[in-house]
This record gives sequence, C-alpha cells and structure tokens, in this order.
Amino acid sequence: MKKTQVRLADGRELIYYDSRDDAVRDAADERPLDRTSTASEARFDPLLGEWIVVASHRQGRTYLPPADECPLCPSRDGRHSEIPAPDYEVAVFENRFPSLTGGPGPQTGEPPFVRAPGAGRCEVVCFTSDHDKSFADLTEDQARLVLDAWTDRTAELNALPGVEQVFCFENRGKEIGVTLGHPHGQIYAYPFTTPRTDRMLRSVREHKAAGGGNLFDELVAAELAAGDRVVMDTGHWTAFVPHAAHWPYEVHLYPKRRVPDLVALSDEARAEFGAVYLELLRRFDRIFGPDEPPTPYIAAWHQAPVRAPERPDFALHLELFTIRRTSGKLKFLAGSESAMDVFINDVPPEQAAARLREVASR
Repeated sequence: MKKTQVRLADGRELIYYDSRDDAVRDAADERPLDRTSTASEARFDPLLGEWIVVASHRQGRTYLPPADECPLCPSRDGRHSEIPAPDYEVAVFENRFPSLTGGPGPQTGEPPFVRAPGAGRCEVVCFTSDHDKSFADLTEDQARLVLDAWTDRTAELNALPGVEQVFCFENRGKEIGVTLGHPHGQIYAYPFTTPRTDRMLRSVREHKAAGGGNLFDELVAAELAAGDRVVMDTGHWTAFVPHAAHWPYEVHLYPKRRVPDLVALSDEARAEFGAVYLELLRRFDRIFGPDEPPTPYIAAWHQAPVRAPERPDFALHLELFTIRRTSGKLKFLAGSESAMDVFINDVPPEQAAARLREVASR
C-alpha cells in the first residue's frame, strides 16, 4: 500500500491510499477556499453520565447534491471537488463540516452544567472513485485496501493528544440519513469513551469480577454452539445475528482471535476479510428480493478505547444492521426506543439468521 499525504486549499489533510507503489497523486486543490470555521463543544449529561456534542456549524453542510456536483468524485473536466486528483482508489480527508475538531482543552462550568471543547477529528473515507458503486460492488482487493486505510487511520488517530476512542463506520442509503450518495464512510476520533462502549466495558468488568471469563469470548462461543443464529463461520471470522438483536436484520462480525482494534488484526484475518465482508453486504442486498432497492444499512466498527484499563479484554467487532424491517417498511425508533432505550424488534433473530443464510451466494 502506498500512502500519499497532501493539503487541500483550506489546509485540511487529504490522504490517498493506493495498491500500486508507482501511483502519483500530485494534483493541487485549485479551489479558492477560506479556512474552515467550526463551533463544536461537548456538554455532560449528569443524569445519564455521558457526553453529547453540539456542532451548530454543520447546519450548512452539503445535502443531496446532483451526481454531477458530487464533492467526493474526482476533479475532472474543469469541475473541482474535495479530491483534486482525476482518479483515485481510496481517499481519506478531514471533514469540511466536522462534529469534532481541534485539540483537547479544559472542562469549564460547574455541575450540573459542565462543558468541554468538542475536540477530536472527523474524516471522510471514499471507498472508490466510482460514484455509482457501493461497497458491495468492490473487489476483494479493493475491500482490503479500505481495511488497510481504516487500520492506518486508527493507528494515527489513536496517537493524537486527547483522543480516547476511534470509530470507523459507513452509513448507506437515504433512509439512514445519508446526505452524499457517493460510496463513502466516516471516522470519528472522540475525546471520550462513547456511552455504548462504556456499557460494554462495564459488563465485561462485572462479568470478570463475578468469576467469569472474557464475556466477548463466551458470547461468541455460545452463539457458535447454539448454531441457529450463525450466518458465516470461516477460518478467521465468525458472523452471527445476536440472541438479543436490536434491529430487524443485524449481524455481528468477529475475528476468530480476539484483538482490541483493527491495528492488531492478524495477517490471515486481513487476507480473508474482503471475501467475508463483501459476502455479508451482498446478502443484505438480497434480503428483501430482487425488486427492492439496495438495503440501507449502518456498518460500525467497535474498537477498544485507547487508554481504558479493560482494553486488553475488549473484542474488536463490526456490527452491520438495517432499519428496513420488511419490503417497503422501515423500523422507526419511536417512543420505547428513543425515550427509554428499550428496543422492540419486529423480526426474531433466528428468522433473520435463517434468511441471511438462505440468500448466500451460490
């Protein structure tokens, strides 16, 4: 993999990832851009014990532009985009409208009104220069290059001052809330451990204190032993619908050897990732039949926080899920889910797993 780092006209960093060592990425950003102005802060909720981010400058971000004005396509035919090169394989750049930005700063205010700078970093990951493709259309080699980019960014962002957790994810589909149709994902470097991860760590800690082993390992082993929710089981990866799935169709993908983050993945798991992940995404697109539009989904990498004491006990995994519950119908987060965090799932996990096995590639 070749990595080329350049600067955009407003000073933001852009990184090209190429499979060929002879790739040249020296096109300059010719847009007359001013420096990006952001206003982001974190506020602490003392009742829930978690931080939320206020980022009012994001109200003006680009929203569903026509394909010929896509800011994630290469710069061609006199049209300048976020990516100056006329073509690329994988490109990562600092978000022009970041939720988190800048270095760490002190907390201010007195309880219960504690706040802190919205420090961190937000990046956009373009999976391919082809506007009309999706991740599922990539080759195994292309998927591996994206994995290598995620891994490299995780290592770099983990090392930034004040960063506590790195989150790589993809939102796909207008139903999810995607505002740019080009195949892409994002990376957030948070200045705190996210609430969901904090709950996982607490469960791991309490299980161990009660005399149990590693909770992640035990859950994966139990799913494999039960078998009825297993979707794929390969040499280096296991994918299953969890016993208590929140979403209509939800798959958790774990490497066979527990590691805390993408950086620690084995070479063997990396080599097999493309085939496994592409097969899962293609199955998702076949769940509801050939006449349905592509399945909207969120794909979320859960990685260990940088400095958590439980970091060695955390298990890297990807959670892939859709809000489409049946043909033409979405699962909305209404009163129980949004107000009480109690999910009501319309599809039994065993039924979802059976369907995902049924639509396997032949």
